[in-house]
Amino acid sequence: MADRIVIHGGVPLKGEVSISGAKNAALGILPAAILADSPMVIDNLPNIQDVNIYITMLEKLGAKLEREGDRLTVDPSGIRFENVGLIVEEATKLRASYYILGAFLSRFRKGCQPLPGGCPIGERPINLHILAFEALGAKVEITEKMISMEADELTGAEVTFDPVSVGATINAMLASVMAGGTTVLHNTAKEPHVVDVANCLNLMGARISGAGTDTIKIRGVDCLHGVTYSVVPDQIQAGTYMIAAAATCGDILVKNIIPEHLEALSSKLREMGNEVIEYDDSIRVIGHRPLRPVNIKTMPHPGFPTDLQQPMGVLMSLADGRSRITESIFESRFEYVGELVKMGADASLRTENVAVFNGVDHLTGTAIKATDLRAGAAMVIAGLAAQGTTEVYNLEHIERGYVDLVENFRSLGADIARVSG
Repeated sequence: MADRIVIHGGVPLKGEVSISGAKNAALGILPAAILADSPMVIDNLPNIQDVNIYITMLEKLGAKLEREGDRLTVDPSGIRFENVGLIVEEATKLRASYYILGAFLSRFRKGCQPLPGGCPIGERPINLHILAFEALGAKVEITEKMISMEADELTGAEVTFDPVSVGATINAMLASVMAGGTTVLHNTAKEPHVVDVANCLNLMGARISGAGTDTIKIRGVDCLHGVTYSVVPDQIQAGTYMIAAAATCGDILVKNIIPEHLEALSSKLREMGNEVIEYDDSIRVIGHRPLRPVNIKTMPHPGFPTDLQQPMGVLMSLADGRSRITESIFESRFEYVGELVKMGADASLRTENVAVFNGVDHLTGTAIKATDLRAGAAMVIAGLAAQGTTEVYNLEHIERGYVDLVENFRSLGADIARVSG
């Protein structure tokens, strides 16, 4: 039998949980280390599968690494372009491997790697990344499985993203920090992890302004140096525990976070009737019944984050009335709805990007699967809130992005265990 998480649900979660560094910020800061002319120290690095894959790629590319707890020291002096052929296996597993392209283009004026992998949540094309690379002066060639590019020189340019893209914004910053002249990026992503990558690059000597707004300006510099940098707290991990508190009628203090990053979620939890108390670097959520129905539409930051819509779908399944989710960021992100239906939820798709949830009195435990990373977290929350026993399969999705998820829920009083074989 496959590895699974077994949950005996119905226990209100209570206690405190501390949040690790943000997955999506770490995946942009790790390739930034490629650009440094001296060793770099990255603190608050989450111990998750995606980060570990990236660390393996850096090592295969020639970096010297030392890891102690959540601190990683990267010496990039040994990185060589010729080593890109060694990271094929890792690159095809990880969507964010495409940041290697931007970093290599900046450092070596050329890049090459397989098409990136990641969660099955739509096609998520990288055409906007290529648009930025070509605007800077790169000649890009794409085959069925590979991307390769080269530039005689990189020159600042104006690039407009349509639609907004977190990945393309970060990749364009990585590629342009050492280009000649000034690069201006329009319609850029405003997510906290975009700002965190820009802050890290600036500490390294880059000249980036406007991160967190619609327009980012990058004035090229000749070199970047290594620094010590701490990754921003993970707002999606934090939001997952906040929703779990509401779903189980619990009382959880979520620590080591930036409350402003979670305003969209806090607002919706309050609208549903839960109590949300904000402190300087923590949020307390106290779940209440009955839950009022709400509607959400996922939007780029500061709107409601797409990475929290699946956990919110679980909460909506328990509300007193009809709720609706409109997914405007990714297609194919409602596969989890069928798993909730197995647990007794009254949920259905109205269109490929709209799901409707008619609240039920309770969910009932059964065997379900994680269909992607964030849906996996949603399934765990569903099991925690359900009556009876739930078994969650496809754990490889969950372990890509959550640090000590089972252990943290157990510390909050959950009857939960990871079972092998």
